[in-house]
Amino acid sequence: MPGSIQREVALSDAPILELRNVTRKFGGLTAVNNLSFSVAPNSIHGLIGPNGAGKTTTFSLVSGYYKPTSGNVLYQGQDVSGLKTSRLAQRGLIRTFQGTTLFQEFSVLDNVRVGCHRSAGASFTSRITGRDATIERAADKKAREALELFDLGGLANEPASSLPHGHQRALGMAVALAADPTLILLDEPFTGMNPEETRRMMEHVRRIRDERDITIMLVEHDMQAVMGLCERITVMNFGEFLVEGTPQEIASDPRVIEAYLGRADDAA
Repeated sequence: MPGSIQREVALSDAPILELRNVTRKFGGLTAVNNLSFSVAPNSIHGLIGPNGAGKTTTFSLVSGYYKPTSGNVLYQGQDVSGLKTSRLAQRGLIRTFQGTTLFQEFSVLDNVRVGCHRSAGASFTSRITGRDATIERAADKKAREALELFDLGGLANEPASSLPHGHQRALGMAVALAADPTLILLDEPFTGMNPEETRRMMEHVRRIRDERDITIMLVEHDMQAVMGLCERITVMNFGEFLVEGTPQEIASDPRVIEAYLGRADDAA
């Protein structure tokens, strides 16, 4: 089974992302406390925990929106703690958000062409207006390939505002993919989706990892999606590392069950 052998080799490589004793304080509040974990390259890695556990703050630390109060964030072996989001994007670390951030008045295709700006070598304005024809054609081709990967090719000329919720979330993923990511941080990619939309999005996530060798890290509350997608899961609680393991290990770990449901004597 060459594919499985290749995957095992890839997962044994040095981490693509590593947090070392990362702490983030906001005044007197410690949102993330001495957090350490790593993400293997070409893996799908989940970051979960109850509401207020510090997951979104952790994503913001990794993606450059916040600078750690102490500790280090390493990406591809280099310390990127506090590096600006735009600089991280240039290195292939791309983040999506809980809310769908699209140009609603643009066509589906033009939204994805915007995502091509990191690697196209032309300005946003010149590409959209067509002043650079060669780069414009390359961006168009690249954007259409991204749309096809998410089954949106037939909607290329539709305004983004006309898409249903599930398609808008898929379009946001296509925009991220057009930026040539090495690591994508997905912030609650299944929020608001019905079961069929969730199933399709899970297929899309697997496909971009398998076909593009992109590492995926996601924060998500849909436990069925997390358990069905992730090879490794890190659990946080009260801003701290709680436990890490395979989906099977996490699902049966009493510390995780207590974090989500509370102790039996608390509920009595």
